[in-house]
Amino acid sequence: MQPQVPEAFAAFVGLDWADAKHDVCLQAAGTAQREFLSLDHSPEAINTWVQTLRTRFNGQPVAVCLELKKGPIVSALRNYDCLVLFPVNPLTVAKYREAFTPSRAKDDPTDAELQVEILLKHRDKLTPLRPQSPAMRALAQLVEHRRRLVGDKVRLTNRLTSALKNYFPQVLQWFSEKGSSALNRGAAHLSRKWGPKYTPPWHASTQRQEDHHGPHNHILPQ
Repeated sequence: MQPQVPEAFAAFVGLDWADAKHDVCLQAAGTAQREFLSLDHSPEAINTWVQTLRTRFNGQPVAVCLELKKGPIVSALRNYDCLVLFPVNPLTVAKYREAFTPSRAKDDPTDAELQVEILLKHRDKLTPLRPQSPAMRALAQLVEHRRRLVGDKVRLTNRLTSALKNYFPQVLQWFSEKGSSALNRGAAHLSRKWGPKYTPPWHASTQRQEDHHGPHNHILPQ
């Protein structure tokens, strides 16, 4: 891989990501001065920040180093053609810190600042993420949306299974070989048929068992 000339980018950014806020360190090309800011994790804040970079550097490319290859912040930044993302392994940043700033003093550089150092001195060893076409960005968003939906389904199914184990364990036997979708449909059917205003016919006979042994002894009629 051919080494890249530092002047190929108008600025170099290190981004230490977090769930709510991201620490950012920026160094413009040709200067030694570094700027620091905290960026809220919201579409509005990210868009405002990127548009500021675009205006300040006249649309020239800006190198961004971060410890991620995918995720919400990566997906958001890849929508801007003026940013070139360089993912770096978190262990690389940790080892870089250990090798060059072992004192652990308060004035030691932040992870975002170390990422700028890596961009300036070792960018030839990093592989930038390839720009995505609009179609690929749309597909990636759909895939991410599906992943979240599948996660929600798993969580809700687990909660439903836990509730049925406590109150109607026989339902789990009825749908044990038909998968979670059949279980969810069956539970929805039971909920509609025996809602909160309806008392199942076996309720009175099982109430005494529950008083003595708990709800695990409920047995639905065949």
